[in-house]
Amino acid sequence: MTQPDPSEQTIETPKPVKVVPVTSRVLPWLASLGYKVTKYLVIPFYFGKAEVTGQENIPATGPVILAPTHRSRWDAFVVPHAAGQPVTGRDLRFMVSADEMKGWQGWFISRMGGFPVDTRNPGVGTFRHGVEVLRRGEVLVIFPEGGIYQDKDVHPLKTGLARIALQVESSQPELDVKIVPISVRYGSSVPHWGCGVKIHIGSPISVADYCSNTPKQSAKKLTADLEAALKQIDGCEVEEVDTLQAAPPLEKVSGAQSSF
Repeated sequence: MTQPDPSEQTIETPKPVKVVPVTSRVLPWLASLGYKVTKYLVIPFYFGKAEVTGQENIPATGPVILAPTHRSRWDAFVVPHAAGQPVTGRDLRFMVSADEMKGWQGWFISRMGGFPVDTRNPGVGTFRHGVEVLRRGEVLVIFPEGGIYQDKDVHPLKTGLARIALQVESSQPELDVKIVPISVRYGSSVPHWGCGVKIHIGSPISVADYCSNTPKQSAKKLTADLEAALKQIDGCEVEEVDTLQAAPPLEKVSGAQSSF
């Protein structure tokens, strides 16, 4: 049998991976309406009691990543209630699971600064947009657990948040990226009408403190420290949050002026 001449064989060039661009937007009129509706209707009438502490820990300027625990789809309302534009004067950009960007909730989130991420196979476009948001000095919300967990534990964090933060900080150290851990706890594992919610905002973590090692080592260390910070502030709420279940309706929120 005649063997093929190697010189006549063609080598197929790998096709470049197509990067799907990802963007986000905030419609001012819808954001203003959404914050008011949530403050005066959703929060006081759905939840028996809502408490927010630590709002003074959110930096007023510069790139910030808010890193909340993820317990329910209600988090899309609760986190902006605690740290949204009327509280900080800054719009929020949300990295949200593509599974949650459906129906009326997806329509609303996509016009309030949300953009999708495939938690099973995150795309380059999502990563790049997260970097872009921080380089513009904005506030980015990432749920570092990567999914919803309806229990009282902080689950192992994904490294994506740390990699985005380190990418920005290492390329533009003058930006001084901060990460703010946030604990969200409901009075019931599955939030229902009349149950309470408690949001505690922890002290910011400076990403600049993690840029001395290799990117992989830095991301691992930053992720571990963020997980420890979440466990610390989340653990402080265990005993208190149980009292929210039977609490009477509450409109007042502790700390700075709050909305959403």
